[in-house]
Amino acid sequence: LEMDAVAENEEGIPYFFKGDHLFKGFHGKAELSNESFAELDDHHHLGHVDAAFRMHYEDDPTHHNHMFFFLDNKVFRYFQHKLEAGFPKDISEVFPGIPDHLDAAVECPKSECGEDSVIFFKGDEIFHYNVKTKAVEKKEFASMPNCTSAFRFTEHYYCFHGHQFSKFDPKTGEVHGRYPKEARDYFMRCSKFRDDGDHLERERCSRVHLDAITSDDAGNIYAFRGHHFIRKYDNDTLTSDTIESAFKELHSEVDAVFSYQDHLYMIKDNHLFVYKVGEPHTHLDGYPKPVKEELGIEGPINAAFVCQDHHIVHIIKGTDIYDVDLSVTPRVPTNKRPISVLRKVDAAMCGPDGVKVIRGSHYYHFESVMQFAVARALPEQHRVSLELFGCDH
Repeated sequence: LEMDAVAENEEGIPYFFKGDHLFKGFHGKAELSNESFAELDDHHHLGHVDAAFRMHYEDDPTHHNHMFFFLDNKVFRYFQHKLEAGFPKDISEVFPGIPDHLDAAVECPKSECGEDSVIFFKGDEIFHYNVKTKAVEKKEFASMPNCTSAFRFTEHYYCFHGHQFSKFDPKTGEVHGRYPKEARDYFMRCSKFRDDGDHLERERCSRVHLDAITSDDAGNIYAFRGHHFIRKYDNDTLTSDTIESAFKELHSEVDAVFSYQDHLYMIKDNHLFVYKVGEPHTHLDGYPKPVKEELGIEGPINAAFVCQDHHIVHIIKGTDIYDVDLSVTPRVPTNKRPISVLRKVDAAMCGPDGVKVIRGSHYYHFESVMQFAVARALPEQHRVSLELFGCDH
C-alpha cells in the first residue's frame, strides 16, 4: 500500500489516489479517478497522480477551496470537481521555481507556517512556496523520510512513505513521538490487515469515522468502528476489543447504537439486536428483530440516541431526525424534521451536557436535541480522538 497522493476535497473528505484509482474517505471501494476528474484522463493517459492538495486560503479567492493535481510537468486546478478554464498549465507557469515530476505537495496556511504556503516534495528536496509573493525557499528536513504523499488533516501534517506515515512540523520537518506508524492502522479501515497490533492505541487515535456511539446508564461510553469497539469507563479508563468478542451475534460493523433502561439497542442494516448490559453482555432471546417492526422505521439508520431520563429515541436517517416513544406500542416515528447543519451524520450520543454529533473525525456539541435540530450554523469543532479518547497525536 503506497498512495500516490492525498488531499481533502471541499467538504473535508480525504481523497487517496493510487494508480488510476481513487478512494474517497477512509474505507470503501476504490473508483476510477476519471469518474470524478475526467479531464485528468483527457490530457494524460498516465494512470496516476503525482501530488495533490486543496488550497484553503480565504483571503485569496482565486485559489481558495480549489484542488490542485500534478501530473508530470502539468498542474490541473479544479473547483467543485470541474476543471478551471485554461488548465492544465505547466507547473512552472503556476508555481514558478517548483520542479516537475513531484512526489508530494501539501498546503500550509499562515496560521501554521507564518505565510500562506505550499510545501512541495521531490526526492529529498523540500520547497516552501509563498502563495502571495511566489518566493521559493528550499528547506532541508533531515529527520524526515522521503514522502510519497503528504497530507494536512485536523491541523496536523503527515508524510506518507510506503505504507507508513510520520507526523511532522511543517516549518522545521521535525518528527516528534513514536514514528513511523502503520497507515493501515490509522488512516484506512483494513479490518483483516493484522491481529498483532495495539488495538487500543489504533482505535483511540484512528482518523476513520465511528460507526456508532452511546453511553449506558452507568456513564460508560461504547464507540464502534468496523470490527472493533472502545469502552470508556466512567473513571476514564479505556479498553478495546473486537465486536465479535462481546457481541458475537452482531459480528461487526453496526450502523447505530442507543442505550435504554440498562440495555444496548444495536442496529445493523434492517435488524435490531438488544443486549442487557453486564459482564458479559447478554443477548436477549427473540432478537434480532426487524427495525421496522420494533421502531416503526425502515433501515438503514445513521444514528440513534436517548437522552437521560427520557423514553424518546431520536433517530437520524439521512438528513432527517425522528422521535420514537419507547414506552408505548406500537412504536411510531413522529416529529420528523430536517437537519440543516450537516449533510451526513456518522454517530451521535446524548448525555447530561447535551448532544454530541459525530461527522468524520470531529464532533459538534449541542446543548439539546432542539438546538441541534434548528441550528443554522455548526458550533465549535472538536476532535474525536483527542477530546473523547485522549489521543495526543
